[in-house]
Amino acid sequence: MAGKKQRQRKLERARYQRRLDKRAQRDRRARKATISVLAAIAVLAVAAGVFFLVKPSGTSKAAAAATPTPPASASTSPSASASISPSASPSAAAVAEPARHCVYTASPPAARNVGTPSTKPDYTAKYQATIRTNLGNIVINLLNSQATCTVNSFVYLASKNYFSNTHCHRLTTTGIFVLQCGDPTGTGSGGPGYKFADENLAGAKYTAGTVAMANSGPGTNGSQFFLVYKNSLSLPASYTPFGTIVSGLNIIQKVAQAGSDNSNAAGDGHPKDKVDIEGVTIKKS
Repeated sequence: MAGKKQRQRKLERARYQRRLDKRAQRDRRARKATISVLAAIAVLAVAAGVFFLVKPSGTSKAAAAATPTPPASASTSPSASASISPSASPSAAAVAEPARHCVYTASPPAARNVGTPSTKPDYTAKYQATIRTNLGNIVINLLNSQATCTVNSFVYLASKNYFSNTHCHRLTTTGIFVLQCGDPTGTGSGGPGYKFADENLAGAKYTAGTVAMANSGPGTNGSQFFLVYKNSLSLPASYTPFGTIVSGLNIIQKVAQAGSDNSNAAGDGHPKDKVDIEGVTIKKS
């Protein structure tokens, strides 16, 4: 009789141990799944911080994106700042180029209230912009035949002194390589009080010398833009390229060598060498 009870106790202990083993196995799997999810979230957060170029209005810090934004967007995120995300889906160009008609939609508040560009761009013109900075001039050929409404807006803002006495608020030196400008508030969330559609995205590549719009998502272009000082081919085709630097790229590259204050993330923040835009002049031909 005693032997039978011992065998039963032994069997019960074995069953209990198997239950403990199964529970421990489930706990290990659950912990592993949780760690994987947290790691994925961390990766996405870092990516957003690096590439988001333009910050949405009301946020207190540049992303980061950007964030590029740039670049941006930045906005930017290159933020922005306009923002830029490596996983962002490219949005289709909204108009056939060169555009004959542009749509600018109200998007308050305006960092500087200068009105809205004409909806009828001069799509046959050739434009060259000179950004006068405290470190020297940066000369840009604007791509009017490929991003007509973007160029129309940039030329208009320049004519209204929108960019005068502002500073480039974001430098990114890790992942993407952009200097982001165009926000009079210097926060990465300022814009002109209107927004407009993306252009010139098909096959867009962000090589050194490219000038593109920072944004906080498709169709949210405003005033923030980023200057690519080194190939940034990891950026998706989500940021309207509207110009090419023909002189002064070395100025931005020198600023990049000095680095950023890392106020957004490592390799992303305000440039240590301050870049003040004294004004933008446009040459039309």
